[in-house]
Amino acid sequence: MDRIFTKFASVISFASGQPFAFVLAVGTIVVWAVTGPLFAYSDTWQLVINTGTTIVTFLMVFLIQNSTNRDAAAMQAKLDELIRAVAKARGEFIGIEHLSEKEVEDIRRALEKEAGSEKDKAEAHETLEHLLRRR
Repeated sequence: MDRIFTKFASVISFASGQPFAFVLAVGTIVVWAVTGPLFAYSDTWQLVINTGTTIVTFLMVFLIQNSTNRDAAAMQAKLDELIRAVAKARGEFIGIEHLSEKEVEDIRRALEKEAGSEKDKAEAHETLEHLLRRR
């Protein structure tokens, strides 16, 4: 069951991110709007779009979250492997994604402090801004 759901979630998540899916959604809204006068803008006419969009949104949340969780776990495994494989990397960083948000933020601050002085950061920030302006 897990493999079937994973495959289904992957296919739907990929398809929903394609331009055709957006065009299909816009087309659906246009058809619904154009049929408004035909149905005298009735409550049923409004209920159709409200119900349809609610159901699609509700189901898509679960499918996209499944794909996001899987992608994040795969990326974390790859990063853990890189940490493990690089001689100077610190193995203590493997698994920090399981810490609290505050603990991860404390580690991030310590790493930034370790990485250099405020002057170095300011120079790096200026360089980054310069590069971004060139684009």
